[in-house]
Amino acid sequence: MQTIHSRRRTLALAVAAALTTGAAQAQEGGSQQDFTLDQLTITGGPERISNVPGSAHVIDEEALDRHNYGDPIRVLRQIPGVNMRQEDGFGLFPNIGMRGTATGRSSKITLMEDGILAAPAPYAAPSAYYFPPVGRMHNVEVRKGSSAIQYGPYTNGGALNMISTPIPSEEFSGRIQSMLGSDGGERHHAHIGGSEGQWGWMIEGYTDGSDGFRDLDTPRDVQGERSENLSEQDTGFERREFVGKLRWHSAPGAEYYQQVDLKVGMGERDANESYMGQTLSDFRKDPYRRYAASAQDRFHSEREQYSLTHYIEFSEDLDLSTTLYRNNFERNWYKLGNVEGTSHSEIITNPDDNQNLLNWLKGTPATSDAYQGQSNRGLIANVDAGNRKYYSQGIQTELGYRFETGDIQHDLDVGLRVHEDEIDRHEWDDEYAMTETGSMVFTGTSGGPRTGSNRKTEADAIAGYVLNTMSFGRWQVMPGVRYESIDLERTEFADVARSTVSGGRENSYDVVTPGIGATYQVSDALTLLGGVHRGFSPAGSKPDAEEETSINYELGARYNQGAFSSELIAFYNDYDNLLAECSLSSGCNSQQVQNGETFNGGEVEIQGLEATALYDLGADQQLGLNLPLSVTYTYTESEFTSNNIDREFASWGDAQKGDELSDIPEHQLTVSAGIETGPWSGDVTGNYVSDARSEAGSGAIPADETIESRFLVDVSGRYAFTEQVSGIVSVENATDEEYISSWNPAGARPGMPRTYWAGVEVNF
Repeated sequence: MQTIHSRRRTLALAVAAALTTGAAQAQEGGSQQDFTLDQLTITGGPERISNVPGSAHVIDEEALDRHNYGDPIRVLRQIPGVNMRQEDGFGLFPNIGMRGTATGRSSKITLMEDGILAAPAPYAAPSAYYFPPVGRMHNVEVRKGSSAIQYGPYTNGGALNMISTPIPSEEFSGRIQSMLGSDGGERHHAHIGGSEGQWGWMIEGYTDGSDGFRDLDTPRDVQGERSENLSEQDTGFERREFVGKLRWHSAPGAEYYQQVDLKVGMGERDANESYMGQTLSDFRKDPYRRYAASAQDRFHSEREQYSLTHYIEFSEDLDLSTTLYRNNFERNWYKLGNVEGTSHSEIITNPDDNQNLLNWLKGTPATSDAYQGQSNRGLIANVDAGNRKYYSQGIQTELGYRFETGDIQHDLDVGLRVHEDEIDRHEWDDEYAMTETGSMVFTGTSGGPRTGSNRKTEADAIAGYVLNTMSFGRWQVMPGVRYESIDLERTEFADVARSTVSGGRENSYDVVTPGIGATYQVSDALTLLGGVHRGFSPAGSKPDAEEETSINYELGARYNQGAFSSELIAFYNDYDNLLAECSLSSGCNSQQVQNGETFNGGEVEIQGLEATALYDLGADQQLGLNLPLSVTYTYTESEFTSNNIDREFASWGDAQKGDELSDIPEHQLTVSAGIETGPWSGDVTGNYVSDARSEAGSGAIPADETIESRFLVDVSGRYAFTEQVSGIVSVENATDEEYISSWNPAGARPGMPRTYWAGVEVNF
């Protein structure tokens, strides 16, 4: 395996050297075209979507400003075909899938920021414990189906790309936005920058936080009442991110236009967030309660990102973009693991069999009357320190070449990425007891990493693609092929110093995924589209693990006429082998299965319908104001079509052929109505999600497995006092809907209650 590592690193350096040499030879400049956001997008921008031979959507800056959300799940409701499971209410750890892919930690989608893989270790450990804050983004875009084959390695569902704030084209400009909200909520975003001559720059700061909307059981006095002398610990979070950008481009009149962009970012997050939910009966009494045993639970992370991009335009028909990147991430999620060897998930999901342990979680003093002669005073709990470090780095290059053969116009795109990443686990357990007053007391530590959590996994990958978009007459046809070569190696250590290797394993994948998409322009208003492609996701380092593969089909139409635009796409994903990954967040709490193990689900079929419609009534009827209306709808069916199901995975339970998958609602609907007149603007958005299962099954969903249906209403308004200064107000979950948003991890978890926001925005 060391030979493979050396070969990959040597190749990466060779590619970098060759591209740098090519760039140096082209220093003499060229056209006056800027290297714009187009080179960072995966859709080509809103104006080009009508020609994309597949599903593609963009939420632009104006749409993001409408509600000023800090939660990516609320933003992505505007895009059909995206499945989401809320976990913490804030969107700190969003669980996102597309067209039925597993949602857990967004690990089955290709997650990017500015076209660069954003998960901490996208090959070795794809779970997105870092997710770029949507509140500092300029655009959000999604591609699914055959049009997403360009962006891997996770191509069964699709790709999510978040475009960060660009360098201003003006000499100097900026924006400051500051908002305050319920439960001590704060959200502040500021950026300034400018462009002059051959140079451009931008610096940006983003911070948000809250005291939290869940109420942690606080210590009591011996009579059982809450002590007035002890402050309540909040259940909120704080997040801080800073980004700096610097740009240079060639002077006017240079033989070749060139541009170099440097981006540096850093961030930190602290969250008093827990994996612990509630029993169903306790949730019905108080959905926002958190048990006393979660008092020590908190998450801390730090991240650094670096990228250097060189763009050169050799001619109007030939350009090359090359990016070197490095991301560092480390985190420690300190959280309750088990009480006397029984996981808190098992206690909460089976309360009748674990009443004594459940009362320990609640911090209830033990008495002989309450426990029929038993006592929980001496019970000891393990609190896990989920300490992990990650890095990912690589070089990626994209060549664009436009040419003609007869009456056919070709747009040829060729890409290559050489990448490596790593996750290093060094996790340990601390022990706590529960006092009579309901507070946790430290009693000792394991003194070293726990079994199975002193290891690292390394990944080396080479990925390439070729796409040729051919335009002729009313047709546009895009055949393409993607190649992924992945080597994964896990090393397990026997001691803290890591002087002794106790075990390990490795796996490799060499996969070719072809695809083709096409559009046919029936008229100026109507375009038909369709496509088919092979999807792929790697399965980890386990030697006998099979990769996740599927054949995916889509067929639809777009209609754009005046103030009305719409899209309707039917999709069908036929999986040869569906995969799931064991993690606490996905509900896998088995003591016999290590975190990160993969499970085979066998053959699965997922099909559905995606629809969007947008209409500006005011513009169409010439009312002198804008009245934008929009509808987004997703229908999804899922079914296991074989009995080759690895039932050790908790969310699959006792799944049988014919059962539905977990976490996939049948219906999702988002409707929005707005008004823009003079200095005033406002928007009302409603989102409906039907019931979903937390465990695979058929027929009626048991109450203790139901992710509940809900209809949430968000309202926002804005008033421009001057051209530069505006006031902003919004209400999220305006009807204060109470619902179970998830059963994973570990019990019933609530969505965010009614939350108010108010603030000011200054542009200059």
